[in-house]
Amino acid sequence: MLLSILIFLIAGLAEIGGGYLVWLWLRESKPFWYGITGSVILVLYGIIPTFQSFPSFGRVYAAYGGVFIVLAVFWGWLVDKRTPDMYDWIGAAVCVVGVSIMLWAPRS
Repeated sequence: MLLSILIFLIAGLAEIGGGYLVWLWLRESKPFWYGITGSVILVLYGIIPTFQSFPSFGRVYAAYGGVFIVLAVFWGWLVDKRTPDMYDWIGAAVCVVGVSIMLWAPRS
């Protein structure tokens, strides 16, 4: 279970970080290499989830979506300096509960 969580976290950081670099390049006129580096990181993001042990692509990506939301809230707080409000935290908590149900509920 800890390995799954770690893979989700690494994938999330790759997606957000890569996307952020592309954002900076296109929206804030940063150098071209920001876009190239961000794009390479986004390609790696596409590879990282394949290391999950879950057999279903759809379930892995649906669960990852919840993890991404939580990471995005933290990214906004730490990088963009936008303090999350109570509703951000409640929404993130709902996502974590949903991810937990999707991944670890007993199935027959």
